[in-house]
Amino acid sequence: MKNKFVNFLMIIITLLMTTILGIFGILIYEEISGTDALEQVENFVSTYNTLFNDMEDTNKITTPGIIESTSNDIFNEIEDTPNSQMQTINANNANDKFFYSQLEDEAKVIYQALYNNKEQMKSGTAKIELGTYFTDLLKGQGGDELLGRYYQSAVESYLYDNPDIFYISANKLYLNMEKITKRGKTTYNVFINSGSEPNYFSGEYQTEEQVRVAIQKVEQARNEILSMRTGNTYKDIKMVHDYLIDNIEYDTTIAKDNIYNIYGALINHQCVCEGYAESFKYILDELGIPCVLIIGQATNSQGATENHAWNYVQIDGIWYAVDVTWDDPVIIGNGYVGNDTRYKFFLKGENRMNKDHKPNTKFTENGKTYTYPSLSMNDY
Repeated sequence: MKNKFVNFLMIIITLLMTTILGIFGILIYEEISGTDALEQVENFVSTYNTLFNDMEDTNKITTPGIIESTSNDIFNEIEDTPNSQMQTINANNANDKFFYSQLEDEAKVIYQALYNNKEQMKSGTAKIELGTYFTDLLKGQGGDELLGRYYQSAVESYLYDNPDIFYISANKLYLNMEKITKRGKTTYNVFINSGSEPNYFSGEYQTEEQVRVAIQKVEQARNEILSMRTGNTYKDIKMVHDYLIDNIEYDTTIAKDNIYNIYGALINHQCVCEGYAESFKYILDELGIPCVLIIGQATNSQGATENHAWNYVQIDGIWYAVDVTWDDPVIIGNGYVGNDTRYKFFLKGENRMNKDHKPNTKFTENGKTYTYPSLSMNDY
């Protein structure tokens, strides 16, 4: 009888140990796999195109696409905030962050992540971590589309607020939404990278070294201009306006590298309207003078309407318009540009500027609607 009892007890113990080991094995498997069998990663790719005819006929936005793959990277802890050390942008004190101040909170988070990873992004391959911050949003109906819109607004605002980021191509930035289900709990890890592209540089740049050399050249040109500052707001605005006109030629080929950015304007001395306007903003930002990039349509003296870029600048709390490009017309032969032409679009009010300049409140077809500063009615 005693032997039978011992045998029965051993069977019970064996069954219990088998059950415990089975449960432990399942937990270990879930911890290692980190996913349910059907878990997948979705990478929503948002592309960004400008509205300038000078650049390309790219007035339509590509709808975010989806790339599916699997993820095994579950051993790294994913933060519930984009970056615990993230520096918050103070829009009230940062005059050069005009479009940032108009973003929704979710879009500001993405903008701030780009802003805080500016140095790392000079490599062209740095991964911008946003963590699980957007999990609740993505769990909701249509959350992926909503996040895609926030992302688009953040990227376009970041590039227009910061013309010194001339080496980044928004078309090569990929927004990744990684769905992770573990032990019945679903989270979304969001990050930005170059996707299947080797990097997210614009076409003129292929390596980090090239980018850093280009930045150094631009900063040297910037410092040369800043050395001529007077400390008087009006005189400094005029100095930058005149410097750009004297040192840049409008590019009519629409085929050269960097003609849409500050490198083409300040180093190659050839650009189109966007290069003029971005350079004007870039230098005035450094001078601490509020300046905003404006995009829209303008009708020239021949009656032709074209997509165009210019600036609004603030003096004594009042905004005026400046169109450096049109103050530097293409002259055929040995023509002379007098002051009536050189300052025709310098510090103009709404009554004059709106006769032939019509701002767009959207940078891209499906993008955010922005509000520009209210111009003075009269010229300066």
